[in-house]
Amino acid sequence: MENIINILPRIIELTEKKLIGIHISMSLAANKTGVLWQTFMPRRNEILNNKSSDLISLQIYSENHFSAFSIHNEFEKWACVEVENYKNIPHGMDTLMLEPCTYAVFDYKGLNTDHRIFEYIYSTWLPSSGYVLNNSPHFEVLGEKYKNNDPTSEEQIWIPIVKIS
Repeated sequence: MENIINILPRIIELTEKKLIGIHISMSLAANKTGVLWQTFMPRRNEILNNKSSDLISLQIYSENHFSAFSIHNEFEKWACVEVENYKNIPHGMDTLMLEPCTYAVFDYKGLNTDHRIFEYIYSTWLPSSGYVLNNSPHFEVLGEKYKNNDPTSEEQIWIPIVKIS
C-alpha cells in the first residue's frame, strides 16, 4: 500500500448528481456491503441511461454519526450509478439526488478492506485541513481501475466538507 500519509485531496465543487441504485441500512458491526453489491451487480445493466461505467458506493450518515461514533451506529449504504435522468427506473431500485456540495477527493490505491485511509482522512487530514464534515453523503467512485480485493485497485474517495469560517 502507498504511504497514505502523503495523500492530499483535490477540493471539488460538486454540481448535482442523479443516481439510481439500491440501498440498505447497516452498521460497521453488521456490515452488509457484500450482500448489497451481490444484489446490485447482476441488475446494474437494467439501468439504461448511465453517464459512465463507474460504480458508486455511497453512505448517508446521521448528523451525529461521527461525533458520537460507534461501530453500531446505523447508516444507509447505496450501490448505484450516475444517470442522465430518472427515465426508466428499474423495478425495486430507487433514485437519489446529490445536491451541490464541496468535497475533498482522495485518489486512493490499495485494498478496499484496508481502512487506514479513512483513519488518516478523519483523524489526521480533516482536523488540520481548515474544514469540517458537511452532512452530505460520502461516496467512493469505483472506476475502470477499481479491482475488488486487489492491492493495485484504485478509487476516488469523496468526503463532504465545509470551510471553517
